Amino acid sequence: MSTRTIVVREVLVVLALFLGIAGVATDQQRGSAADLLEQFKTNCAYSHQFQIAQKLVSLHDTAVLPGLAPYLKDDDRHVRGNAALVFAGLGDDRGLHVIYAILRDRSDRPRGQGTGGNWSVASQIVSDRYYAAHLLGDLKDPRAVPILVSLLKDAEVNWVVPWALGEIGDRASIPPLIQTLNDRSPDMRVLSIYALEKLKAKEALPQIRSLVQDDERIHFDGLVKVGEAANSAVAKLAALP
Repeated sequence: MSTRTIVVREVLVVLALFLGIAGVATDQQRGSAADLLEQFKTNCAYSHQFQIAQKLVSLHDTAVLPGLAPYLKDDDRHVRGNAALVFAGLGDDRGLHVIYAILRDRSDRPRGQGTGGNWSVASQIVSDRYYAAHLLGDLKDPRAVPILVSLLKDAEVNWVVPWALGEIGDRASIPPLIQTLNDRSPDMRVLSIYALEKLKAKEALPQIRSLVQDDERIHFDGLVKVGEAANSAVAKLAALP
């Protein structure tokens, strides 16, 4: 037997072994995806479902989408949004369209998740829209920037928008966030400061510096003053190369 024949045989053995391992890995992934899909279907708590949805996206297995398709029309918009997260995260634009539709949807609906004890259709709509905007931040898809920017003056959901824009990280959101530094709400001014800081927006320094004497307090995060948040952001942004 020639040396060349021995080498070829060894290569074929290694290749067969590699393909066998790859096949096992694929089977395991499919099994894991199927298990997660079943967990998604049987776990109704939207926060747990969200975590399952994220795991499904991380597997990059589009074979789960047909099993999730019915949930894109679920009466509970939080469940609907979680299914849409998987679609969008796996590159299927139906997911983004469903999330956008929830943001526009003010139709009547049954009680869903995300509201407190004093339920009403109006409070459910606000909660559903807020969750949809939050999902856009979780997805980190730059295509969502225009619709999020349009919500910066929407009093029902605007307080989640700067965070979502910061998570996406698209610098196209910097100019509208700078404009939001003039918002009447101290909460929105500080949330915009936080987002601009995350975006490393040094071009926002003049506008942020103009807020260092702002003594209004926010209603979250330890009730800090706007000026305190501005001072902190100025120090961090000015130190950037």
